[in-house]
Order: sequence, then C-alpha cells, then structure tokens
Amino acid sequence: MRRRRASAEFEMQLRGYRLATAEILYHMPDHPALLQSFIWQQYDLAPDYPNLRRFLDWWDSHLEGKIHSVRIACAARLGPVAWRHVPFSFDLG
Repeated sequence: MRRRRASAEFEMQLRGYRLATAEILYHMPDHPALLQSFIWQQYDLAPDYPNLRRFLDWWDSHLEGKIHSVRIACAARLGPVAWRHVPFSFDLG
C-alpha cells in the first residue's frame, strides 16, 4: 500500500505557520501623491512575520515605490473544526 504524504501547506500549518495576507499601500514613483495597493499572501509565522519582512526589505532595495503603510490579516491556527447543531429542518420544494 502506498502512503500519501500531507501537502506542504498542511505541514507548515502543523509547524505553526499561518496564511498571512498583507495589503501594501505605496506611493507611485511617477505620481508620489497617489497611492497604489499591492496584495501579498504567503504562509508565515505570526507575530514576527519573517517572510513578509524579507519581502518588504527586498521591496525597499529593488523597487522605486516608497511604502506608505502595511496592513496584515492572518488566518487562525490549525485547530478543531467548529460544529454546532441546528435544532430545525425544512424542505425545499
């Protein structure tokens, strides 16, 4: 019997990684008064977010658009599935 291996994302979640989404607002290089939005999403370790920090350091050294602000949203850690009983039913049709 062949054993299946868990996905890389699932293994990362077991190690404490969470799916992090960052909205990066930056000044457009040609029009500094205008802000542009960039969405970054990757598995990362909260609360330090080392992958996001590396990306923002790369941004500062390779791109012209100066970062205005960064907002981070993070999925909850892997845990038991929430389940609740609904005490009624209905028929469709």
